[in-house]
Amino acid sequence: MAEFTWDAIDKKAVDTARVLAADSVEAAGNGHPGTAMSLAPLAHLLFQKVMHRDPSDSTWIGRDRFILSAGHASILQYVQFYLHGYGLEIEDLQQLRKWGSKTPGHPEYGHTDGVEITTGPLGQGFASSVGFAYAQRFERGLFDPETPAGQSPFDHFTYVIAGDGDMQEGVTNEAASLAGRQQLGNLIAFYDSNQISIEDNTDIAFSESVADRYEALGWHVQVVDWKKTGQYSEDVEELFAAVEAAKQVTDKPSLIVLKTIIGWPSPTKQNSGKIHGSALGAEEIKGLKEVLGFDTEKTFEVAPEVLEYTRGAVAKGQEQHAEWQKSFDAWAAANAEKKALFDRMNAKELPEGLEAALPVFSTEKAVSTRAASGKVINAIAPHMPEFWGGSADLAESNLTTIEGAKSFGPAEASTSTWSTDPFGRVLHFGIREHAMGAILNGIVLHGNTRPFGGTFLIFSDYMRPAVRLAALMKAPAIYVWTHDSIALGEDGPTHQPIEQLTALRAIPGLDVVRPADANEVAHAWLTILKHTDRPAGLALSRQNLPVFERGEGDASGETLASAANVAKGAYVLAEAPNGTPDVILIGSGSEVQIALDAREQLKGEGINARVVSAPSLEWFFAQDEAYRESVLPAAIKARVSVEAGIGMSWRDVVGDAGRSVSIEHFGASADYQKLYDEFGFTTEHVLAAAKETIAAAS
Repeated sequence: MAEFTWDAIDKKAVDTARVLAADSVEAAGNGHPGTAMSLAPLAHLLFQKVMHRDPSDSTWIGRDRFILSAGHASILQYVQFYLHGYGLEIEDLQQLRKWGSKTPGHPEYGHTDGVEITTGPLGQGFASSVGFAYAQRFERGLFDPETPAGQSPFDHFTYVIAGDGDMQEGVTNEAASLAGRQQLGNLIAFYDSNQISIEDNTDIAFSESVADRYEALGWHVQVVDWKKTGQYSEDVEELFAAVEAAKQVTDKPSLIVLKTIIGWPSPTKQNSGKIHGSALGAEEIKGLKEVLGFDTEKTFEVAPEVLEYTRGAVAKGQEQHAEWQKSFDAWAAANAEKKALFDRMNAKELPEGLEAALPVFSTEKAVSTRAASGKVINAIAPHMPEFWGGSADLAESNLTTIEGAKSFGPAEASTSTWSTDPFGRVLHFGIREHAMGAILNGIVLHGNTRPFGGTFLIFSDYMRPAVRLAALMKAPAIYVWTHDSIALGEDGPTHQPIEQLTALRAIPGLDVVRPADANEVAHAWLTILKHTDRPAGLALSRQNLPVFERGEGDASGETLASAANVAKGAYVLAEAPNGTPDVILIGSGSEVQIALDAREQLKGEGINARVVSAPSLEWFFAQDEAYRESVLPAAIKARVSVEAGIGMSWRDVVGDAGRSVSIEHFGASADYQKLYDEFGFTTEHVLAAAKETIAAAS
């Protein structure tokens, strides 16, 4: 075990952190000071004595990761960033939660240097920390699988601080179950067990033994109780010993239950909901400063010797970084091929020849877009070792399995169906969609691998909070959402997505992609992989769809456009027979074939219809105005959208004179052909809508 020291200067640094937290929240007028005050010893211990981090380089890949899942206590992290030289200064603490500050109400990835992940909703940070631990192990397998544990430049720990709220959210239990199954010894979590939330004592709604629960989930659990003697005593040495013990347990994730008094040592508000989510008030802060020996007339007081001591972490971190660099350089010299992979991934570049490796699907056989996606995944996999993923127990339906690859897991997790390897690339999330979404976030934020996770489109609702955070963070997670409409059929309305496409499109920064045929799927995957600054979800059909006969370029005459146009989001798939459309039929996914059939019938009636395939409205609206005008000329008001979901997404596309062939109610249990007939997804309905919009536009 590493030597432990805790001197008077450490105590003063901790007390300074408490006062800074209280002063910052008071200046903001609102916030969460209590946890930051009582966890100041833990935070100081981690940043000063435990973690390997270089405050001058937040991108150092050898760093330990730190995640504050109790993100409402953001000032805890900001104070440590200030004290330990991460680039925040006292003025930043004074601007807590204010416009334009580096210190927003919750930590935000990409906004404040050093923040590893945006932790807003409780539980997300903890659940995503499991993804960080997944990624560390997988990346080690990519680059340095043979080096003994603890000796590789790709070895490090992920530390996460969680509170009572995190432990109550279901997503943490989902993720913790997976962490236990995966034996993630590189993950160390601290549970701040103070039994206080906004509604005060958590006993009103939360009474189980978290320690016992996590032991049952396969975690190594220790309890550090600072209240055990009846007199509150912050035994930091005991806490340090628990951390060191956790680091030695390599076959289980570790949970350290730290029993604290929230808001310690605030004179009258400690151990109450009053200090959890609101400022202390002038009198309470005065009392706090008196207890700690600070000048009650001063705010944001930091003794020079404290700052000099804590900012020694910069030099210490740079020394650790330099020592790590020697190890990394030795690895690079001995592993030229792996170093080339590392450099390509670090540059976020795709391998040469990837597009040429994509399958080209024949028109002779109808193919569901989920099946096409499975073929594309397996065409990509040999060229991209960093490409990995799986499903929330739906691999046979989502077709997300990389064939011939081992499953990610310890050897004893193997079954008669799946063969595991700690560095495997097939992921199994079990029936845990929410945790899957959060884990994908952790994976993509840890490094530059490209993970994907699959479930039915209807169950995107179960993972939506994590998807929203991915969009907020611009984290390029990939979702494979199959069974994308009422056409999944007999399972009925509980499983048939109606509003999901529109609801997902409402998330800013999320690309929703619904390909019309197998060749669109291939180019959709390629485009998604080219985007490294946003998440994307593929919405794929259960039922077989025709593979369109296409030309090499744009649509011309009776020749359909190349599927490569998918990258533009929407494109002219079939031009109007005389080149000048009377009406534009716009479809996505499985309904594009209906629009094409309608075009043929309208042609026989002397009506010229252009068909636009619109797999991704997000990609289309990102194109320049000239291109958008070329596809949907403003002068042509007669427009029909065709999509087996609610029509809300298409309102601005079709305009006042337009019509939407959509479904505005829940589905039913029947085969999909019957449902399409009953609910109006037929050529006849599109024809009628086309004639209505032409009349309305004239």
